[in-house]
Amino acid sequence: MTFTISDLLADKPSDAPVFGAPSRGDLNFGDLRVQAGAITGALNGLGIGRGDRVAIVLPNGPEMASAFVCIGAGATTAPLNPAYRQEDFEFYLSDLNAKALVVEAGADTPARDAAAARGVPVLELSSGAGSPAGAFTLTGEPVGDPAANGGPAAPDDIALVLHTSGTTSRPKIVPLSQRNVTASAANIAESLRLSPDDRCLNIMPMFHIHGLIAAVLSSVGAGASIWCSPGFNALGFFNWVTEARPSWYTAVPTMHQAILSRAARNREIVDRAGLRFIRSSSASLPPQVMQELEDVFGCPVIEAYGMTEASHQMASNPLPDAPRKPGSVGIAAGPEVAIMSEDGAILNARETGEIVIRGENVFSGYESNPAANAEAFTDGWFRTGDQGIMDDEGYISITGRLKEIINRGGEKISPREVDETLMDHPSVQQIVTFAMPHDKLGEDVAAAVVLREDTEATEKELREFAAEHLADFKVPRRILFLDEIPKGATGKLQRIGLAEKLGLG
Repeated sequence: MTFTISDLLADKPSDAPVFGAPSRGDLNFGDLRVQAGAITGALNGLGIGRGDRVAIVLPNGPEMASAFVCIGAGATTAPLNPAYRQEDFEFYLSDLNAKALVVEAGADTPARDAAAARGVPVLELSSGAGSPAGAFTLTGEPVGDPAANGGPAAPDDIALVLHTSGTTSRPKIVPLSQRNVTASAANIAESLRLSPDDRCLNIMPMFHIHGLIAAVLSSVGAGASIWCSPGFNALGFFNWVTEARPSWYTAVPTMHQAILSRAARNREIVDRAGLRFIRSSSASLPPQVMQELEDVFGCPVIEAYGMTEASHQMASNPLPDAPRKPGSVGIAAGPEVAIMSEDGAILNARETGEIVIRGENVFSGYESNPAANAEAFTDGWFRTGDQGIMDDEGYISITGRLKEIINRGGEKISPREVDETLMDHPSVQQIVTFAMPHDKLGEDVAAAVVLREDTEATEKELREFAAEHLADFKVPRRILFLDEIPKGATGKLQRIGLAEKLGLG
């Protein structure tokens, strides 16, 4: 059985490739295994052992992916967004109680100043010129005596620590055990039928659960390979497809939409791509975008449902020949999934309530936050905060985040329903519907829209289009036209706080 990251590496053919990158040779599983053992030994010698937290601030690429695997084999990884400012780094290093910080050798990053301010030792990661993608060494001053808690991590040791996004409150710490992350990796590999013949093109940020588990760890567990891009770039994507020859990629909907906007100009590359499937997760994929992706790339698009607290995947649409249902996030794909009423009763099919989960990939609770845990767990089920419904075949549809449901004078409106309606207008490229304050109703409906190139539409025209398909109280009272909708660090559109950002507060 596989319960740790070391277990994932143990039985793979030594000469099989695991990490690739632009203009770099591949690192194979045999060398990755040796490197993971060497990094665990190096960390132990510097005073860092099992359960000790190592913050990692590295750019996207094979060294970041490899550092996650190798450091995670013997200690606890805490990847942080390299774009943070010094005060952000100071908060996270302190909140995590980080024992060390890993940065690129010679890199000028505010994380160094934050570490100095917090008294956190810095370890430097070096990869030699001409070395395979993901090969690296770590050097630094000892942080203490050689670790007494050394050696490979055990199943219940914490492998990965991430913070929730904290859009409405202070970010909460999510500790994920070795058992959690390897269970999720296995669930994803099984859903996607990954094999050693597969190669994932990773364009997701490596400080987020989606890229770390769905792209990297699931592939490692299946003996497949990951070609690591330097970060999402819609212009570079088509060149990477040519160089990497991937069998699949995974992304958030805004990335898929950016790729589609440039697909016509790269028709030859698209026709040669030969992707086995495309995966989408971390935000709802409009059915119109799913259909366009399938038409353009000629392969199935698999929408999945994940969150940090579940080590990513909870549900997934299946591969052919089972049905993929546009607008649904699929069937339970690892943990048990149910729909729960506000008072804790499990609901029947076709009844709307809160999506709840339990299983080996689900974390056991937020760190040092009993109040949040009391709210989040009911009878062993974790409450996701998502409102949804399950059909008779077990397919789950998310109707919205409970915190994002718009309450217009007592009428409850799902922003996703408005999004999907307006996406049918031929001029709409992208939309996000959100709540704006209203002096009498409390909240009203607003939407931000990006139009397709060389098209036009007016606010009146879009409101009339919406009124043909939606009840009057669901029609946006304000529609703003933008060149780009504000996104979070992982490329997800942000509904909460958008009214204030756009001057509608």
